[in-house]
Amino acid sequence: MTLADGRYGLGPSNGRLLIKTGRAGLGRKAGHDLTIEVTRWSGEAVIAAGDPGRSWVNVTVEADSLEVREGTGGLKPLTDTDRAEIKRILEDRALLDAAEHPVITFRSTGIAGTAQSFEITGELTIKDRTHPVTVHGKGNGDGLVRGWATVTQSTWGIKPYTAFLGALRLADDVQVEFDVARLEPADRPGY
Repeated sequence: MTLADGRYGLGPSNGRLLIKTGRAGLGRKAGHDLTIEVTRWSGEAVIAAGDPGRSWVNVTVEADSLEVREGTGGLKPLTDTDRAEIKRILEDRALLDAAEHPVITFRSTGIAGTAQSFEITGELTIKDRTHPVTVHGKGNGDGLVRGWATVTQSTWGIKPYTAFLGALRLADDVQVEFDVARLEPADRPGY
């Protein structure tokens, strides 16, 4: 099966959007590397395989929909109380400020490559700050698409979380990964 040109819907029904953090500082052994899932997000992609320059993708994330799925490393296992505290910290004013800035958006500005290996350049907006990001991706031609981008938190005015007087801190760079199991034709009116 070959992926057909068209407009496709994206979201939790057909894909996953993950944020992976790392640790830094002298106390990094005490903390966890986190896998955080975005549970409420939506997007659409237009694919023009013969002319990738006419393709585009837009994604909107609800900033308060981040849930800790896994914590590896650390001196002790991650508890449900830890997960709830991390969620509170993520939504807090110092990090994502989800109450004041409820959505995070990505809008492509260019796509190059093939369906099997591509790069999407675009603008990521977090907390009303917009900066360029490059997404690297691969597809299998049957609708399975995977990719990643590195996001440097401080570029968007996010101070990476610290504890123990700064001895433990999250690395400034986080990895955003996506995995779309199948592309679903957009069936909303007007398409």
